Amino acid sequence: MPNRPIIRRLSETEPVACPCGEAYRIVTGDDGAPASFHITRISGRATKHRHARLTETYYCMEGFGQIELDDETHDFTPGTVVVIPPGVAHAVRGDVMIVNVVIPPFDGEDEELVE
Repeated sequence: MPNRPIIRRLSETEPVACPCGEAYRIVTGDDGAPASFHITRISGRATKHRHARLTETYYCMEGFGQIELDDETHDFTPGTVVVIPPGVAHAVRGDVMIVNVVIPPFDGEDEELVE
């Protein structure tokens, strides 16, 4: 855990491509924080994937879509929170902007594409 506060701004963060679309990785494992914090824009069809170690918490900020969790599909609309434990294959379909909190911090090597 860092011994000082971390202050970041979305406007100062460059997006990176990810299976979900475009992620702004505002706080990452390099910061020494216990979780990473991303803002992700998903447009159309995200690639279904899973993680062996990571728990992701998605919060839909804006837009409308559906989230696939293994073989189930659920509406994904503003105000919806979804906690995705390790091993659950997931993808969002639609046009949404989400907050994604990842514990432990996101590690790209712990990402298995399933489509």
